[in-house]
Amino acid sequence: MSVGTSSAPGAQDAGSPPAASRPPGDLAGLGIDPDMLPDGLVIADEQGRVVCFNAAAERITAVRAQDALGQSLEKALPLEDLEGRRWWQLTDPYGGLAIRVGQPERNLLLPGGREVLVSARYVRTRPTGPLKRLVVTLRDTEARRRTERSHAELIATVAHELRSPLTSVKGFTATLLAKWERFTDDQKRLMLETVDADADRVTRLIAELLDISRIDSGRLEVRRQPVDIGAAVGRHIQAYVAAGQPADRFLLRVQQPLPDLWADPDKIDQVLSNLLENAVRHGEGTVTIDVTATASPREGEDIGTSVTVSDEGPGIPEESMNRVFTRFWRGSKRGGTGLGLYIVKGIVEAHGGTITVGRAPGAGAEFRFTLPVAAPAYLA
Repeated sequence: MSVGTSSAPGAQDAGSPPAASRPPGDLAGLGIDPDMLPDGLVIADEQGRVVCFNAAAERITAVRAQDALGQSLEKALPLEDLEGRRWWQLTDPYGGLAIRVGQPERNLLLPGGREVLVSARYVRTRPTGPLKRLVVTLRDTEARRRTERSHAELIATVAHELRSPLTSVKGFTATLLAKWERFTDDQKRLMLETVDADADRVTRLIAELLDISRIDSGRLEVRRQPVDIGAAVGRHIQAYVAAGQPADRFLLRVQQPLPDLWADPDKIDQVLSNLLENAVRHGEGTVTIDVTATASPREGEDIGTSVTVSDEGPGIPEESMNRVFTRFWRGSKRGGTGLGLYIVKGIVEAHGGTITVGRAPGAGAEFRFTLPVAAPAYLA
């Protein structure tokens, strides 16, 4: 077991269980198993000897608990700051200022140069009294680094996606202002239509960024209204046909009767738009949309509504299936921000629904999302 206690030599009573078999009294009294904590926990006693070294601390430091327990903290956890100074000698928790209550989280180095986030809390018997316990928490920096890389990639992607339409807008408007009389009405119209389309592109990108911010912070609002999901799909198909897609490329099958669905119509339109665009752009052959009644994903509800969008293209490679709904995932054809399916998943989950991806019967990609009916209480 990786949690244990130790005390000064000779202090253990006869017949007591070994020091490494029971947690410190303060944790045991709270009914807390330190091995269940997600962060590394190291506790030293008043003499600076390690009395607790949990499983997460073992994982982060690659030091076995049985080797750390009973050792001096400096030997069991030989940390250095980024300038190579020994951390416990520098901070001197046992002999330093008695008014100090701990150390804020900071990056320190383990042997071998591996970075770890460390914070410390000084537990005293009374204010300014001697140290009774030194509680150290350890966190791996990898998760934070992944978050920082994700943010950096988001900024780079947004900058790239904004630069192209803004360059076009700036170029055409500057040209029109400088040489308005030289252009025919048709040329002016073409330039202004391009500016308008690029402005719409910037607006969509900003809307995507706002959606991502709300999804990540859990603040995506859902304004529920009655939604005719079959009619909503039909409108999207009509828009594609009006834009030049052949009508026979789409097959809409709506099972009747469907339960009354309460959802945010604008956000459901956003989900349908992304999934259909994905099927049209990256898929081949017929795009089939099935709308059916199904078991509700919400506990306590019997029935929900399911929408399946499938195509007959090459599909998504098996090894990419688990990354489809992550940020910046793109299929084999480049283009776009790679944020659409991430937002789709966030919207569906904000409704209490689920979304999956798999292989369609025709070997193409198949996206299926299921929403609870979510009728208001007064209709129940």
